[in-house]
Amino acid sequence: MKPPVVIVGMGEMGGVFARGFLGAGHPVYPALRNTSMANLADAAPDATLVMVTVGEDDLDGVLAELPEDWNKSTAMIQNELLPRDWLGHGIERPTVSSVWFEKKPGQPVKVIIPTPVAGPRAGLVVEALTSIDIPAQVIPDAELVQALVAKNLYILTANIAGLRSGGSVADLWHGHRELAEAVAAEVLDIQEYLVGAPIDREGAVAAMVAAIEADPAHGATGRSAPRRLERARGHSADAGIDTPTLDAIAEDLTG
Repeated sequence: MKPPVVIVGMGEMGGVFARGFLGAGHPVYPALRNTSMANLADAAPDATLVMVTVGEDDLDGVLAELPEDWNKSTAMIQNELLPRDWLGHGIERPTVSSVWFEKKPGQPVKVIIPTPVAGPRAGLVVEALTSIDIPAQVIPDAELVQALVAKNLYILTANIAGLRSGGSVADLWHGHRELAEAVAAEVLDIQEYLVGAPIDREGAVAAMVAAIEADPAHGATGRSAPRRLERARGHSADAGIDTPTLDAIAEDLTG
């Protein structure tokens, strides 16, 4: 029998990964909201991977609860994820997936483009996803930050600009280009601050456009959009970054 996998958070995405790991032959131990991490670590001492699939707002608290013995086997999939999110918890080299598929209640998995995965257990995650026909690929650790920034740019630009434009991502990019580019530029300023180093801005925009063209009918915004805007503006305030477009969209919501 293959070694077990722990999945922390059994929502829609957690369920997809559970099915993938089971399909690849790994027993799965679920960690629910009230599960004791210490007890689960005792129950699955040989877990080869601890996949954290909770939402962005819950990630910090969950990482703080993870037993230190799991640091080297931790994996993450969240949107808006960057190295600062795991380094602050003493996790130096997790396995990270920049997820480019979605799963909504009562609907099948929808793939936009292949999901890149980096880190020590990247091959295991790719094996699990491909076992359930979700395309994924291992990327070098050196490419991880750029992959995360590209996904963050897509999510934040679509969600935040979509609060004003509505419609699909293609409607936003082709019909409201000035708005989309203004939001994207401010998002990239924030991402550079959060990364603490320059990023390949042109490459990130190209990746965003490729994702838009791969699924042009994808909705630009959703219920998480106001919270994403709030978080982005919080980061810009911390960094002293001017974000006039984000501020104006926020005023639209409160006005």
